[in-house]
Amino acid sequence: MHTTARFNNIHPGLTCEHARYLLTKSASEQESESDFYTAAAHLINCPCVETEKALIEFLEYRLSSCQSVKIAKRKIVEVLARLGYMDAVPAIGKCLWSDDVYLVENTVWSLQILKCQDHVLIEKMIDILQSDVANQRIIIQCMASLDVHESVDVIYPFQFSSVPGIKGAAISAIANLTRNCERVSEISLNLLLPNQMDRHFAIQDLIDANATDQIPEIFSSPVSPAFKLRAVRNLYGDNVVDRIDSCLLSSLDSLLSCDVSVINCVHRYDETPSGEFLIRDLYNTDFSRCYLALKFLSTSPAPEIFPLLKDSWIREAHNDYGAHYCFVSLLGMIKDWPKEAEPWIIEVLTSSIFNIRPQFQKSRAASALALAKQYPRMFCELMAEILSSHDSLPWDMRYALIQAIDNYSELDTASKNKMILEISEHDKDLFVQARARRALAI
Repeated sequence: MHTTARFNNIHPGLTCEHARYLLTKSASEQESESDFYTAAAHLINCPCVETEKALIEFLEYRLSSCQSVKIAKRKIVEVLARLGYMDAVPAIGKCLWSDDVYLVENTVWSLQILKCQDHVLIEKMIDILQSDVANQRIIIQCMASLDVHESVDVIYPFQFSSVPGIKGAAISAIANLTRNCERVSEISLNLLLPNQMDRHFAIQDLIDANATDQIPEIFSSPVSPAFKLRAVRNLYGDNVVDRIDSCLLSSLDSLLSCDVSVINCVHRYDETPSGEFLIRDLYNTDFSRCYLALKFLSTSPAPEIFPLLKDSWIREAHNDYGAHYCFVSLLGMIKDWPKEAEPWIIEVLTSSIFNIRPQFQKSRAASALALAKQYPRMFCELMAEILSSHDSLPWDMRYALIQAIDNYSELDTASKNKMILEISEHDKDLFVQARARRALAI
């Protein structure tokens, strides 16, 4: 479970006091069945003694098995953990005895986040690991994270599980707990499984195993770029300036510019699909199908593709964050767009660069690189406006700006270097610094 702070305050009109009050109402007094959940979720924004008390009391004293209470409790254990309330461990731990497997799952995750060392709770988790198929993966991860060496003998057989997510987690856990990494490379095989969730699990397992040697396999796996960027950040940490080599930077360049030639798709087309079918596949929730469609579309005749692409964008893609990323990436891949398409393409890419809605963040770097490829002069003219919000730009966007100037701008060397220094001079991110050094040939 990974929760992004950008999405914390989804009910901005709800006050902390009212959220706590909602948790005191009976199930029958709720105006909506989602009231308890809404209140619990909102209290992540209200760290204080009153919030901790309200959450723990709901967890301990609401014995109802109605759905609204069950769902709220699942959220409450998560919120308590994210707020770092160590005193909540006993109340959270009691949920391990629940018959709600989803509450048990969230409880294990929460105890991991709070670095639980309670021997009784750890023993209970090991017992559950041996009997509860639904939560084996999360418990294995928890045991490794908490460095529970007495769990090694129990976890060991799971390395041979037929379930990829359990097998990968077990291999990663054994590597962590015993320092025996012989089998870690096997996790990479899961990066090419038909089920996308198995691929996502594999990336997390490689992160947990600190498998920096498997970075090339991660980069070529057919999953969303967000998962790959998170792997890079987690595997290389914050003090790795000597480990960021030219090969890693080249891989990052390929990732941010959506170079589909390096992606190993796990799907195939039996015959060449129509343009309509390919564009429809850009909406697929499985990124392997998206990448496969992009490979075909990038070599398709631009005059045939453009009307279909524009129509689909206007109808749907502009507000579908997965397709949005694929569409802007495709706009940078094809070089011979019709002349009449130019104003529309520029408008789409420019607006995407400045789109700060959280779910569209991965499109920003792709849009900047696409604009720089297609219209380098216009990209450079936009730089002052882009950099006016430098401090709020995500690291991958700042990196992509340097990459775009280095690879696509038509500036003379002095102007190019000046612009790169303007982006990177006071930037503390090691990846941004490394890309600037490469561009400046320092």
